[in-house]
Amino acid sequence: MGDSRTPEEGSAGSDDGGPERPPRYEQVIRWAEYIKTQPPEVWGPQQNAVVNGQIESAQAVDVSAEEKKRIREFADETLRAEGETDGEDNSEE
Repeated sequence: MGDSRTPEEGSAGSDDGGPERPPRYEQVIRWAEYIKTQPPEVWGPQQNAVVNGQIESAQAVDVSAEEKKRIREFADETLRAEGETDGEDNSEE
């Protein structure tokens, strides 16, 4: 399943004809470079705004109770894994 904002390869809006914006991986690289040069106090709120916007969009979609449970389990597992790799307790976020 593709990202609805990113045209599928070979489609009319794909990167074949000179995209108006860089491919997603280039945006990720730019973000990584940005956060290396800026303190967390600068990029943290920016990242939170993006994540919160995604959460709000997801909450606006009608999702079954079973799907909500699956999403919550995935989120909890991801947070636990991050806590194991960075040594921080993320339970208060």
